[in-house]
Amino acid sequence: MYRKFSAQQIFTGKEVLAEGYVLITETDGVVKNIVSLAEAGDDVEFFNGMLTPGFINAHCHLELSHMKGLIPEGTGLVDFVFAVMTQRQANEEQVAAAIDDAEQQMWQSGIVAVGDICNAGATIAQKQQRRLQYHNFVEVAGFVPAGAQSRFDAAVAVQQQFTNAGLLRTTLAPHAPYSVSQELFGLINEVTANGLVTIHNQETTEEDDFLRNKTGDFLRLYEHLGLDIQFFKPYGKSSLQAWRPMLNNNQSILLVHDVTTSAADVQWLLKQYNQTATSFCLCPNANLYITGKLPGVHLLANDECTIVLGTDSLASNHQIDIWAEIQTLHQHFPAIPLQSLLQWATINGAAALRMDNSLGSFEKGKQPGVVWINSDSPGGVINIQKAVTKRLL
Repeated sequence: MYRKFSAQQIFTGKEVLAEGYVLITETDGVVKNIVSLAEAGDDVEFFNGMLTPGFINAHCHLELSHMKGLIPEGTGLVDFVFAVMTQRQANEEQVAAAIDDAEQQMWQSGIVAVGDICNAGATIAQKQQRRLQYHNFVEVAGFVPAGAQSRFDAAVAVQQQFTNAGLLRTTLAPHAPYSVSQELFGLINEVTANGLVTIHNQETTEEDDFLRNKTGDFLRLYEHLGLDIQFFKPYGKSSLQAWRPMLNNNQSILLVHDVTTSAADVQWLLKQYNQTATSFCLCPNANLYITGKLPGVHLLANDECTIVLGTDSLASNHQIDIWAEIQTLHQHFPAIPLQSLLQWATINGAAALRMDNSLGSFEKGKQPGVVWINSDSPGGVINIQKAVTKRLL
């Protein structure tokens, strides 16, 4: 048995096909073919608007879903980080219910796979239901060198919880350059050879100020935490150029946020490292929520960097919805074509999470999900700001 889908436009993951084509899948969503309407036969389901493969949320913190609305907008990163650290505790039932609700929201909005940040095993039971595909990044943090081994061992223990639960796509990842010591970077580097790593990168100017000069608002964070950082010597260079050489074991890296990443940083990165092994993950709604600032999207797009999309957490966002991220990017960067935005949300994200063998595009044998971008406009013209998405498979 097959299902046959058609619309005014079909985005394949790589290009937009005009009206007159039909996507044919098996009932479980495995793609069989894309053919002309004349070849498709009967029982074609027609949708007004566009069809696209399922979306990839390349950066999420599902375990923080219970924190929705707890932290006000516009705090800046330092106060936001401190609030997460001090307010994230809640009872298990509340946390589990929020995780379930958030995953349901992702499923309904068309998300099929997630790069999820984990600090504990709170999301394991939900992920064992296998409604969505996950790459679990167990976050490692610890800025004091003396605590590197104990922090590393604790993260390995969390990783083992996921492995024991059958969630084998789980790797370690450094939290951020301002929260991981050189010693801890070294331990992470050893165990992530040829693997997939993610890191919060250049989310604010304060990060660059601290790594470059040991100045700025991060000094207040360490004071709040009671940490003596006299040991730290600034690098005299941007955050990205300071930490990136510490991961030198042929890793593929997702750089998340990139709000203050400069042209010089991008040129340095592309010169020093394999371009195909680096993805820039944009989470625009979270950036606006925390700092009110957005990354230099045109800079990244013009340098032909690989861009993917994420949502961050419900602690820093009003929803977990990749289409909402696309709408925000379109609002602020209207010159970027919808085709590019959708490519970032589908095949680029799938490749970045190493899931493009089955997700991200309508290619024969893949099972990427089918999402309908519903348009009320005559002729199915997509008004990005008004269109809504619905998962069909």
